[in-house]
Amino acid sequence: MNYLFPVIAALLWGVNTLVTKLASGTVGAVDISLLRWFFAAVVVSPWAIPRLRRNMAVIRPNLGRFFLLGLLGSVVYQCAAYYAAHFTSATNMGVIQSLIPLITLMLSAIFLRHRVTALVVAGALVSAFGVVMVISHGDPRQLTVQGLNRGDGLIVLGATAFALYNLLMHKWKLKVSLVESLFMQASTATIMLVPLWLAFGEGVHGAAAWGCIAFAGIGASVMAPLCWMAGISRLGAARVTGFFNLVPIVTAVLAVFALGEKLTVTTACGGLLTILGVIVAEYAGRRTSQPAKEALA
Repeated sequence: MNYLFPVIAALLWGVNTLVTKLASGTVGAVDISLLRWFFAAVVVSPWAIPRLRRNMAVIRPNLGRFFLLGLLGSVVYQCAAYYAAHFTSATNMGVIQSLIPLITLMLSAIFLRHRVTALVVAGALVSAFGVVMVISHGDPRQLTVQGLNRGDGLIVLGATAFALYNLLMHKWKLKVSLVESLFMQASTATIMLVPLWLAFGEGVHGAAAWGCIAFAGIGASVMAPLCWMAGISRLGAARVTGFFNLVPIVTAVLAVFALGEKLTVTTACGGLLTILGVIVAEYAGRRTSQPAKEALA
């Protein structure tokens, strides 16, 4: 029963990548980012606000940190993903996003001086090769001639921002509950996104777009993190982390059946190599030390 929590979280995040692709033609990237986090803040506010009032001694001195976390995890990461959906496939997005745990490991080695073993490096190289296979469609020479696809590049940027978010969550260890942290980050993200919305907002077109926004705001932003953290509290971070690798698999399968995307042999092999590399690196990282994921994807 306890394993259902991380499985549900992974399923919700996998579906959210698909929803991101579906939303790309009906709602602007800034619009859905703003509305998503506004809805998330509203949904958790009845539980978060009473706790925040009692915990202001911790909240006030950490406001700047909440804004930075909101910027990285909710503004840069999400806007990059929504813009990327215009230029790349949901499958590519899922594969590249699966690198987030690995990028977090690499950043922790650089900034937190966590020890990197040969096995971690090997996993990183395998994952990097897998991603290159996916984004180059099996011909790495294309990258040297044509460069990185705009959408794939945006997802790499977003994944790096979210990995840095994970690193800071681990480093700061803010003494607040998940509900409080979620409300603060959603609220600060909403505040930062309002000027961008006024400048670049494109509007919401059709009922389907509102459905995508509702799922992103409630399913992916509230239910998934709560299920993930429930899994961690019951099973431990080390046992739960591996479930994150279900996300690109769910995304790829749904993209084939729901969006009609073609899953080529090259993409499938590259995706499997990417996931394998992440699993190897995570296993090696857990044997030393690594940041636990505090995901709001």
